[in-house]
This record gives sequence, structure tokens and C-alpha cells, in this order.
Amino acid sequence: MATRPPTRSPLPRHVNTQTTVLDTHHGRVLCIADIRGRLSALNDFARDNNATAIIHTGDFGFFEANSLESNGINDRTLRHLTQYSPLIPSAQRQHLLDSAPEAIRNTVDISLLSEFPLLLSGQIKLHVPVYTVWGACEDVRVLEKFRQGVYSVENLHVLDEATTRCIDLGGVKLRLLGLGGALVPHKMFDNGDGSATIAGGQGTMWTTALQIGELVDTAQRVFDQTETRLLVTHASPGREGIISQLALVCKADLTISAGLHFRYATSYNEFSVQGDYEGFRHKLVLGKQSFDRVWESVRPQVEAVMDENQKVLMDKALSVIERIPPVTSPAAPEEPSWKNCWNWNLCDAAYGSLVLDVKDGRISAELKSQGFNYAYRRTATVQQTPNQLTATLPPSNQSQIPTKAPTPAPAPVPVVSAPEAARSTPPPAAAAAAASTDTSPAASKVNGSNEKAEREKAKKKEKKEKKEKERAEKEKEKKDDEKKEPSAVATPQSTSAPTLPESASAATISSDAGPKSPVTETGSSGVRTPRSAKAPRHPWTIFMRFTPGYAGASDAEVKEFFGEAGAKVMKVHWPTPHTHYQNRPRIAYVDFEDEESMKAGLEKHAEKLNDVVPHMTQATDKETRESAAPRGNFRGRGRGGAAYAARGFAAAGLTRGGFKGGNGAGSGDAPASGTVAEN
Repeated sequence: MATRPPTRSPLPRHVNTQTTVLDTHHGRVLCIADIRGRLSALNDFARDNNATAIIHTGDFGFFEANSLESNGINDRTLRHLTQYSPLIPSAQRQHLLDSAPEAIRNTVDISLLSEFPLLLSGQIKLHVPVYTVWGACEDVRVLEKFRQGVYSVENLHVLDEATTRCIDLGGVKLRLLGLGGALVPHKMFDNGDGSATIAGGQGTMWTTALQIGELVDTAQRVFDQTETRLLVTHASPGREGIISQLALVCKADLTISAGLHFRYATSYNEFSVQGDYEGFRHKLVLGKQSFDRVWESVRPQVEAVMDENQKVLMDKALSVIERIPPVTSPAAPEEPSWKNCWNWNLCDAAYGSLVLDVKDGRISAELKSQGFNYAYRRTATVQQTPNQLTATLPPSNQSQIPTKAPTPAPAPVPVVSAPEAARSTPPPAAAAAAASTDTSPAASKVNGSNEKAEREKAKKKEKKEKKEKERAEKEKEKKDDEKKEPSAVATPQSTSAPTLPESASAATISSDAGPKSPVTETGSSGVRTPRSAKAPRHPWTIFMRFTPGYAGASDAEVKEFFGEAGAKVMKVHWPTPHTHYQNRPRIAYVDFEDEESMKAGLEKHAEKLNDVVPHMTQATDKETRESAAPRGNFRGRGRGGAAYAARGFAAAGLTRGGFKGGNGAGSGDAPASGTVAEN
């Protein structure tokens, strides 16, 4: 953090102040923010609002041609200026923002950023006095030329910590005190590229502690009880406790700020926005704490390089930071500014303004804001849920011209596609509403746009239903096999439900499936597919099969077994064998981080794991194994008829233990990870 103080001591000095009498009977002062270099609009604003003066709160557009040189605006600030410059057409702006920083720098010239060179050369003349502070995006070298007297523009007055103006109009002497730049706590002791008290660099400017101290000194030197003090800042006192403290020390009656870029201007006093007096104090305490954290870290370096005059200014800045109103008590009443200091925070000049109408000593306020556009809520298309009943909305990009007087809204009905509407007959009220909707061109356009999305959804649902149907067929075949197998010895009473025809089964599912999706021409029944609770299988898993009775191994032993690939092992799972199948081989699933490590584990591993040679292969889905296995009229589990007969005897109670021909011992295909080997 740079701690270089100003090279020129500001004290002793002469305060740059003057009083201008604009109109002793009646006057209107236009207050705007963020003109962003479109300086020719100032005269238009003054004429439209019948203003006798303009107060501007920052981001004026203090740039010139050499501001775009390599030692001027940096790439990030240039992109920001390009994005918000009112001098760049929208199409060109979007093209520039899509370009690289070098392309922006090569394309943008000063005419696209600011009309200040035209104002400086006299091609643009200000018709009314303009009082402005600088904002967060300005060229500090241009402002220093104004401070040094190198630049001077008729009717342009730059307010800063050393310059103040007083305008006399409508029976009020309005004292203007200004502080420009952004309030950045960690930069309050950094002058940047500034050679005097003004701080900034690379196209940005900020406030320093010495500037705050010098502004307090200026306010104290010009204090007059008969004046009304107006503090003009770029940073908002509503957000920054230090600016609120500055307003207290300067005894400001009014404050005008910007920097928040809202679409509505705000008008408030602290009493109207704080829950209680302690809330007001809390905001100021937070501002003090943010300053103290920086000050304590740089205090030794700063004090070592300051001269006597700068120490005076620093003491005044510290008096601002320490200005915390005391807790209310009979001996310490409330701070008057708690209720009496009024604040305005302005939106950008393109979106609104404030007019102070001063007459007979009274300052009236006229606040105008473009505000938000809520028309989109009437034109936006809202995506519907199955249980939502809303009327069709027109598309957002189509403006509708009313052709008749407004009529009462029909009862809301669900939006359905054309095929379903043709098949079903809605109630009379709903049919009338649907008919009136379908005859509207906008409604037909919406239905057309929704049809494609609904068709895609229906296709996805159809795929899911197909899978469910295949799964149901497999379950049915399995039940048939289990029913036929015991019949070799005994024929127990069948408890399975009778098989329904396909059409009847589909009808049954449709009636019990709950809410339906819109039916399309794809032929889908529209039934919502039930979700499976089964978690997806890990794709990179090795299936290991050991001899029956194998005790297992720890995760560390398994990782050591796989050698280098063991470092990529994520999880080792040993399914617990069923009590009836203790003689089955013991199995394990080993999950790896990626496919490469899994393949390395299959290729390079130790011969034995705890003195047992395991059989290993990549785990596959159950569906994949079944589709690859041969099918027959009497498909059994295991390799062949021996297993089939063994199951029959086991079901009749003629054998001991579990049957040994199951897919755990007889099949060479590995079951998927997380499934039980014994069906």
C-alpha cells in the first residue's frame, strides 16, 4: 500500500470560494448524476427543467485524448467505460464488449467516451452554471490541470476539498461543499498517480484521508450561520458511515450523492430509515471501525513522512472519524441531523433527476425517476406445472394492440396441446375460454412454441415408459419361471396375479398413475414415469469374486493389492451374504476415480489377496448381462439344467444349504456395483 503524502502542503492557503447571485426571487437547481461524457445533454436538461443552475455528483467525463494512452486508462476501466458510455450505439457497444481488450483499445477513441475535448475547445458551451465533483471513473491528470489553473471552462465549477461555491437564489444562500471520488478504505492513504492532494490513477479516482481533513478545514473557514450548507459527494452517506460523519462535522443541512446506480432516486433522513437512534450510531461506528483497521496498520509510515501542515489536516480527518453522537441522555440530547439533515441519492442522468425549486427561502424538491418497467409481467410466458391452472400469456417479444374494450377474464383453464383438446370435451366454460384463446393469433403462436417443448418432454417420457415396460416384462418372466420350477416335484398353489393383456395393463397403469403430461402425436399415453429410488451405478468399478467362506480384507489391503492403481481407489464394498447362501462365493466391488486407474488395476495387481486368488472383471449392469445371456423357454439361473433341478429340490426341502448353480458361482459376468449377487 502506497503511503506517499502530497508533495505540496495545502496549508497555509487561501480558500477558493466565490458567491454567485443567480436570482434573488426564484430559482430552480437541477441535480443529476453520471452524465458519463455526454456533456451536450446538460443544456438540454437545463432547458427541459427550466433550471438556472446544475449540480452534478460525479462521473462527469473528465477524459481527453491522451487518457487512452498506455499510461492512462487500464483495460478493465476502459471496458467498464465502453459498457456504459451513452456515446456508443448499442450495436457497436455489444460488438466491442465481445472483443478482446486490445481490440477495444484500438477501436475506442475519445469521441466515444467523452465530449470533454469539445467543451474544452469551446465547441460546446454551457448555458447555465454547472457545479460538479469528480466520480469514480475520471482522469486524475485532467482534474489536476483544473486545480493548477491550466484548464478553465466558462460556467464549469469543479467542487473539491479546496474549492467551494455559494449561490444566492430564491432568498437562500446555498453553500456548496464537494468531495469527489469513490470511498475505498484501503486507499485512503494512497495518492496513486496524483501529484497534489487529488488521488487517482489508470482512469479511476478515490477519496483520501487528507482530502477529508482539507474539506473540513475549508468548511470551517467559510462557515456562515446565514447559509444553507449542501454537501455534494459521489459516495452515498446512506451506505458509507464516514460520509455521514463528514456531513455531521461540516454541519450539512442537505446532502446529494450518487454511486448506487438505481433506477429510482431516493429521498430520506436518518430517522426515516433507521429503526432507532442507536441504529444511526451503529452505522457511524461501522464506518469508524473500517477506517481504524487501515489507519492502525499504516500509521507509523504515514506519520513518519507528514509535515506539520499535513498533520493538521490529518487531525481534522481523525476528528471526522471520531465524530460519533453520544448515547442519548438528559445531558446529551439527540443529534439534530438525526431528523433535520435531508439526503438525496440520485440515479444516473439517463434515468432521472432532482430539481430543487427555491422560492421565498423555501427549498422544494421535485424528484423524477424512470423507474422499473413491469410490463414484462403482462407479456412474459410463464412455464406451467401440472397442478397449475393459469391462462395463456402472450409471448414477451410481441406487443398486442387492443381491438375492443376490456372484457372480464374467463375462468382459468390448463393449457393443453391440440391432439388432447380434440380427444376430450372440456366443460362449457372451459371450452368457451379455450375457443376464445385459440382464435387469438398470439395464443396460437404461444401454443405453437409450447408444442415443441411438450413434444420433447413426451419423447423423454415415452423412453422412460418403454424401459418400465421392459422391466415389467422381465419381472413377469421371472415370476413365471419361479411358478413353473417347483412344479417338477410339487405344485404349490399359485399366488401370482393373472397376466393381463398389454392393452389392459396399460389402461390399468394409466388410471392409477396420477397426474398426466400433455398428450402429443407421438402416441405416448401421457402417464408420468415413476422415478426409481436406486442410485446410479459408479462407472469405474472392478468386481472381485473369492472362494466361499472368505473372511474379506481391509481397505488398506485391497489398495495394496492393486499396487499403483490402489491410490485411486475411492471405495471398497463387501456385500453381506444372505444367511441361506453362506456357501456362495464372497464378492466385493472396488470403485476407482477414473477409467484409466480401473484398467490399470485390472492389468497390474498382486497375485493373491490374503492367500486367495480372486477372479476379477469390470462390473456391468444387470440388464447388460441378461441381454447378453442366451434365452430359452425354460430359462433358469446358473449354467444349465443342474441348477434348475437343484432349485426344484431345494424348494421341495430335499436338499441342505443353498443351491450352488446360481449366477454368483456359475456366471462369468460380474454383477453391477451395489447389487446383491444372489437374486
